[in-house]
Amino acid sequence: QVQLVESGGGSVQAGGSMRLSCVVSRRTVTTVVVGWFRQAPGSEREFVANITRATSTARYADSVKERFTISIDNGGNTVYLQMNSLKPEDTAVYYCAAGIFKPAYWGQGTQVTVSS
Repeated sequence: QVQLVESGGGSVQAGGSMRLSCVVSRRTVTTVVVGWFRQAPGSEREFVANITRATSTARYADSVKERFTISIDNGGNTVYLQMNSLKPEDTAVYYCAAGIFKPAYWGQGTQVTVSS
């Protein structure tokens, strides 16, 4: 079984930065793509960014482009989400996810709160 463990959430003021980490317990063919989703209160879970482990190809939601950067360590087991210029609307629970064409595994989530 694959486990995803997130860390790095917390509170920050608008304009600040934060980095989230996601450790993937093992590499399998079912964890080709690792990414982040978020869910704000009363809202649907939405895609934020993902990265293909083999090529480091990254994709971003329009709402976070040029503010967030997703990356992967050399070992391929830890994925980072560097979030800069944070806005109050970025407040949400952030979930790490891994899969092929869609998430097959989810982390437990980490809260990110951005105050104005």
